[in-house]
Amino acid sequence: MSEAVIEAVNLTKYYGKSRGIIDLNLKVREGDIFGFIGPNGAGKSTTIRILLGLISATSGSGTVFGRDIVKDKERILEDIGYMPSEAMFYSGMKVWDIIKFSAELHKKHRAVEDSLREARDICERLELDTSKKSDELSLGNRKKVSVVCAMQHKPKLYILDEPTSGLDPLMQKEFFSLIRERNKEGATIFLSSHILSEIQRYCNYAAIIREGKIIVRDSVEALSKTSAKRVNLHGNMNDIKGIINHMEGVKGIQILQDSAAFLFGGDINILLKELSGIRVSDVSITEPDLDEIFMHYYGSGVKDNDNI
Repeated sequence: MSEAVIEAVNLTKYYGKSRGIIDLNLKVREGDIFGFIGPNGAGKSTTIRILLGLISATSGSGTVFGRDIVKDKERILEDIGYMPSEAMFYSGMKVWDIIKFSAELHKKHRAVEDSLREARDICERLELDTSKKSDELSLGNRKKVSVVCAMQHKPKLYILDEPTSGLDPLMQKEFFSLIRERNKEGATIFLSSHILSEIQRYCNYAAIIREGKIIVRDSVEALSKTSAKRVNLHGNMNDIKGIINHMEGVKGIQILQDSAAFLFGGDINILLKELSGIRVSDVSITEPDLDEIFMHYYGSGVKDNDNI
């Protein structure tokens, strides 16, 4: 079994009386592409900043590469490519100067010339104009600069906070091509996102964070095989509404003129028994996608499921 590259044990962070994260436990193994899922305010960025040593935890502990995130943070940062959710640069600096500055910061890990050679290739793939000044950059282009700075020194670990926000669909596709290439070379990827289709398409493991607590973590394949099912019914709508409005385990109800769809997390045998007593012209029961699974976990009081 691969070693843990990231491990957090009971990490807790309060901002005064406000909750950041609470008793967060997390393990990311070497070679994973690990998705960290949750809406804004759930605690994703707080977790990442603590792991990087940018802020201190109120309690708990963590390691990256087996090193303590407090005592060894400078050594840890040498082998990390970090991309913050909001890219901010020194005013007036040209893009290429920002990239060179970043390469200098990581010269212990990789020679500056080698990093800059890699940077030119990434800039070309992302169609980034390196002659512009930072003040002239759109959100998407600031993101591209962040990608280059995080990737040019070819670190062992990438920690990426909402990396694709602001990138157009073509650039998002190119970005994930870069991620897959680095992962095939042996790098570990830890990325946060609220775009669930990204996690389902590109990650092999994922954790869902809710109000500062991880409520489930498993392989993306296992999460997609949750007991919850997507149910579509066609028939007499009065009968159908009567069934779904009183049954436990029904979430995400969508009612149309002659059909109803919902996510069902209860006993499927009880549902089928109920449906046998009403007028239904068509029934389909399928696996939900990750968006629906996310809502299943977020809408229920699911307790932590520590499978990885």
